[in-house]
Amino acid sequence: MLEHTKKPPIELRFLGPSENREKAIAALRSLGFSDLTDSIPWRDAFKEFEGNEAGTSLRGSRYKEELTQVQLSEKTGIPQRHISEMERGIRPIGKKNAKLFSHALHINYRVFL
Repeated sequence: MLEHTKKPPIELRFLGPSENREKAIAALRSLGFSDLTDSIPWRDAFKEFEGNEAGTSLRGSRYKEELTQVQLSEKTGIPQRHISEMERGIRPIGKKNAKLFSHALHINYRVFL
């Protein structure tokens, strides 16, 4: 995760002669940039999560920390049934719960909003 003191990454676009494309990419790579021409937005790749990004983030973060819903419930004080409903997109997470999850799951609370 980026530290609070670090600036977020930037995206660059250039116009120029096509014969210099590879030279430009190589020069930018040496400065720490990545070529994303073949990448697609994650929302296009994973349509099944559309509309429930927060719930999917909660479930993935919980799995990453190897916690069950019951264990997460015990750590946060949020009923297990509510966690299940949040993961399925039935119940909104909300800022208060997002902050509780962030402490238990070691992740920035904004991913749940």
